[in-house]
This record gives sequence, structure tokens and C-alpha cells, in this order.
Amino acid sequence: MKTPLIFGREPAAWLALVAIIVKLAVAFGWDASAEVQANVNAVAAAAMGILIAVIVHDGLGAALIGLAQSGLALSLGYGLGWSAEKQVAAMALVTIVVAMWDRTQVTAPVPPEPIPVRAQSNV
Repeated sequence: MKTPLIFGREPAAWLALVAIIVKLAVAFGWDASAEVQANVNAVAAAAMGILIAVIVHDGLGAALIGLAQSGLALSLGYGLGWSAEKQVAAMALVTIVVAMWDRTQVTAPVPPEPIPVRAQSNV
């Protein structure tokens, strides 16, 4: 399969650009820890995953869940004070919503086999 291009460039090139912009922003005054920088790059990678999934028409549900996970990680890096239980509950909600949507979008490649009906005998 050919690598999808975004504005004529490979996704890795765009992610490299985001990483460099983050590093430049820190160099010129943005007070972000290494963890926050990593989380910004993780969100960018997850968003790129969604874009690629949309372009190639495959795996959008998994990409959306990945984006939610990276967004949660970024939020925690910025000080969101959720307990582990709240994080699990939020991700469970995201997962079930994606699963409910995904269920309407996915069809089996082969139709189900009919179940044979046996004749009943009156013995």
C-alpha cells in the first residue's frame, strides 16, 4: 500500500515539524517540561493517526481511542488532577462510544451461513 500524503508530504515529515516547533517554542520561552513536550508530540501523533485512518478508510475507531488516551495524558501533564478511577471511567466511556459508532460502520466480509432447520418428527 502506498503511504498516504498530506499536502504532498509524508505524515512522518509533519510529525517531525511539530516536534521541532515544540522544541523551538521551549527554546524561545515556553516553560514546558520534557513530559509536557512528549505529551504534545503524542497528541500530534494520535491526531495524525486519525487523519491517516480517515484517508485510508481503516482503523478510525482505534485511532480515536488513541487520540483520547494521548489527550488524557497531555491533560494530566498539565495538572489535571483526576484519580485513576476517573481516568478509567473516562476512557471506558470513550471506548464504548467509539464501539457503538464502529458497530454501525463495520460489516463482515462474508455473510453468515444459514442455520439448517431440522424437520420435527411426531414420534
